[in-house]
Amino acid sequence: MTVFRLALSELKRMTGGILPKLTIVALVMVPLLYGAVYLYANWDPYGNLDQLKAAVVVQDEGATTKDGKELTAGQDVADSLVEGRKFDWQLVNTVEEAQSGVRSGEFAFALTIPKDFSANLASPENFDSATQAMMSVTTNDANNYLLTSIVDKVATQVHDSVAQQVGEQTANSLLTGYGTIHAQLVKAADGAKQLADGAATLDTGVGTLKTGSSDLLKGADSLVAGQTQLVTGAKKLQVGAVALEKGLGQLETQTATLPDDTKALSDGAAAVAAGNATLNTKVQNAAGTAGKLDGAVTAAINDKLAQLVNDGVISAEQSTKITDSLKATAASPSITELKDQLAADAADIQKLATGSADVAAGASKLAAATPNLTAAISQAKSGSSELATGAGTLADGQSTALDGATQLAAGATKLDTGVADLKAGSSKLSTGASELATQLRNGAGSVPDPNDKEKQNAAGVIADPIRVDSVSQAQASNYGSGLAPFFLVLALWIGAFMLVQAMRPLTVRALASNAPAWKIALGGWLPFAAVSTAQALLLYAVVKFGLGLEPSHPWLTLGLLLLASLAFTALIQGIVALMGTPGKFVVLILLVLQLVSSGGTFPWQTTPEPLHIMHQILPMGHVVEGMRHLIYGADLAPLLPIVLGLLGYMVLGLLLAWAAVNKKKTWTLKTLMPEIEA
Repeated sequence: MTVFRLALSELKRMTGGILPKLTIVALVMVPLLYGAVYLYANWDPYGNLDQLKAAVVVQDEGATTKDGKELTAGQDVADSLVEGRKFDWQLVNTVEEAQSGVRSGEFAFALTIPKDFSANLASPENFDSATQAMMSVTTNDANNYLLTSIVDKVATQVHDSVAQQVGEQTANSLLTGYGTIHAQLVKAADGAKQLADGAATLDTGVGTLKTGSSDLLKGADSLVAGQTQLVTGAKKLQVGAVALEKGLGQLETQTATLPDDTKALSDGAAAVAAGNATLNTKVQNAAGTAGKLDGAVTAAINDKLAQLVNDGVISAEQSTKITDSLKATAASPSITELKDQLAADAADIQKLATGSADVAAGASKLAAATPNLTAAISQAKSGSSELATGAGTLADGQSTALDGATQLAAGATKLDTGVADLKAGSSKLSTGASELATQLRNGAGSVPDPNDKEKQNAAGVIADPIRVDSVSQAQASNYGSGLAPFFLVLALWIGAFMLVQAMRPLTVRALASNAPAWKIALGGWLPFAAVSTAQALLLYAVVKFGLGLEPSHPWLTLGLLLLASLAFTALIQGIVALMGTPGKFVVLILLVLQLVSSGGTFPWQTTPEPLHIMHQILPMGHVVEGMRHLIYGADLAPLLPIVLGLLGYMVLGLLLAWAAVNKKKTWTLKTLMPEIEA
């Protein structure tokens, strides 16, 4: 008995009547219920969201921005939603009506845009009152649980759209503000330059002021010194004026009789002058008489000598010698001396007469001026009294002035110190103002001054700074294509599981024969393989040509489906052949474990840690991974270990079937009467 004959005999048994044939047809179509029909129902649900009614309530009252633009973001959002037809949006007037519709199921969900929506969107213009704009979404999981997730995506899209639009407006305003700041910084830099120039001028002026304050300080010190001397002199003046007043008082007392005395002196001087004049006349007369006497004596001598010469008493020479001798010896010394003395006295008396006349004239003038002198002395005494009083006042005033000069000197010292500090400050001000002007000029260069085109471009980047440039190495075309790898593989496992419900893993006739165990095992699996192959071909044809699935590698996809169906049937047939009816329960458990560990909907890494082991050792997860690579066009490198794994599972199933044949070759009472029978 060959392997194929064993398989054909089992197939003939199953197709011997109408009902068995219908059973085979039904078994072949079982995977369609889990694969094609489910995929058909969920092929493109996101493409049909426009059939869901959703309510939108616009309460937005609008707002006016700082630049005078009217902002009606709420109505704009509602209009864009209605025009986009992502859902069947219905404009509703009140929140109560929308919530009632969600509660009753009339609306899948409701979106409410509050009255302050636009105002809050515009609020970032005022930093102290910036408020987030809010939208309210009302859902009801009783309508559909997944609606919440779908609505969250819609709300996110609306949020991103509005945020980008408003962000562009805000960024545009911000960039415009940068331009304004730039212009103002330029003006500030110009002003700072003027300030720096003024500060430099101020510094120069303060330097001049410092020189002046130093001179003032020196002058104030000199003033204090001079004022001190002046106070001392004023006090001395006061003492001298008092003494002068006292002396003038005594002088006034003592000169009280001076007019009379000078009058008497004038009279006496006049009498003396008259007497001197008389005396001078008499002395002049006496001198004349003495002269006459001297001439007479000389003439008498000369006559006598001449007579003697004539008489011959003496010679002429002797006479001459006598004459010369008389001239030399003054023949009449007494007369000559008297004459000379009288001449000299006459001259002195003449001088005395002239002087006495002058004295008399001066005495007369003195006598005339003495009343004025005494009057002047009296006035001088009065003036000296006033001078003493004024000197006292001056001394007091100069003392006060000295105090003021001292205070002035102290103030000048403080002023000089303050001006020195001011000079240091003005130097720093000049340096700082110059640095400020430089930094403002540099800062103005650092602050952007974008034009309209640059602002528009930058505002777009600021509002949406990140653009995700998705490079998809493998991508599903729609939701159904994304689920196809999992549900196709799941349908094959369920189809194989359903085969053991209607087909015998091992035929009793074959077990009773003398055929080798491996032939019986292989012959028992081939009917399963044939029907599962038909299941895989039909499922693939319906999904590809009926639903429009377009695998990147269609023939490899079909080949992997056929290999998976053969491996699944071999493994399931071997388990049930070895364990009997309990093996069906084991196959069901394996189905459940693979449902939760294969990563059909969520990545298998997100499952609990114990299920990771199930994913590694059970076949369904690996086949799903391979189907994704083939359908989406990803790297084919992982296919080789997946194919080898499926071949391994196929061999494992055949080994289990071989073990079951060896076990069931020996008939026991339990074989004839099993505890659990299918």
